Amino acid sequence: MPKLLELVRNPIAYIAARWTPSPRTVERAAFLALLMSIVIVVTGGAVRLTGSGLGCDTWPKCSDDSLTTTSEMGVHGAIEFGNRLMTWVVSAAAGWTIIAVRAAKPARKGLSRLAWSQFWVIMSNGVVGGVTVWVKLNPFVVAAHFLAATALLTVTTLTWLRTREGDDRPRPLVGKPVKKLTRVLVFFAGCLIVAGTVATGAGPHAGDSSEVKRMPVPVEVATHTHAVFAWIVVALAVLLYAGLRVMDAPMGPRRTARNLILVLLAQGAIGYVQYLTDLPELLVGAHLLGSTLVWIGVLRVLLSTRERGASPSADGTPDTPEEGSVSEGALAAGTGTETGAAPAPAGSR
Repeated sequence: MPKLLELVRNPIAYIAARWTPSPRTVERAAFLALLMSIVIVVTGGAVRLTGSGLGCDTWPKCSDDSLTTTSEMGVHGAIEFGNRLMTWVVSAAAGWTIIAVRAAKPARKGLSRLAWSQFWVIMSNGVVGGVTVWVKLNPFVVAAHFLAATALLTVTTLTWLRTREGDDRPRPLVGKPVKKLTRVLVFFAGCLIVAGTVATGAGPHAGDSSEVKRMPVPVEVATHTHAVFAWIVVALAVLLYAGLRVMDAPMGPRRTARNLILVLLAQGAIGYVQYLTDLPELLVGAHLLGSTLVWIGVLRVLLSTRERGASPSADGTPDTPEEGSVSEGALAAGTGTETGAAPAPAGSR
């Protein structure tokens, strides 16, 4: 009975006292949370692009009479309700990360805080999603919903990267000018994301077939502003890569910057093609997926400018990630990075 009370009182501590995951298990749990944060951005985009934003016309129920979708709601109700269910999948992935990080030995408080932040961001984003339905897809609230999803993408990326390194005091791998340039890159990448939400909010994909208000910004102005920020980010990435080569920086930051340039060019190509072809849904969805990979790439560049040692293993000795691990290979396929490209993958801020 005492053990049962302990389980009820603090189930995570109960599990941590009886199970110690390997560093690889912790890393894979964090990667799964990152992957799910990408998936929910894409499924959210599918809701908008299929005009299913009001497939469930209220929240937290799907309709006034039903908690779930019904046959009368048709495919739009199924799509919208399916995206709502994805919140629970993302929550489960974040929960698994929290448990794995908490149970790891030795304890890593900074990593634990990052893992828990995923949960709170998910909950807040769920509320914003509900408000989005209440206000009938107000474009400003929809934009806030996407930015909250980007916040989740940020913390899941940081958590994953922190599982791949230790807790030593950060040691810079580049000089101060390069670090400043990297921060400028991050700032303008953030501006690029915000400008993208404005272009979407002013564009034709309102998220529902009914009359939905759009942002009071000319589509051409919003699109050109977004393109300007995109070229600024590309220019900064190229300048950063050139600076890293001139200063003979370690291969890790150089390759990370190079891979970011490749992702940016691919994303830009998709952006221009979708613009010239009147924004077909499939290309808009691909561009949305690309935006998540760009942001992950930017964070990798920022955090690759320092190292914190190898990740600690269960017995306290350094555990060096094996080449070709699941997380490394999967992200390499998605973002153009190379497995083992950075000798010390970056971590949290």
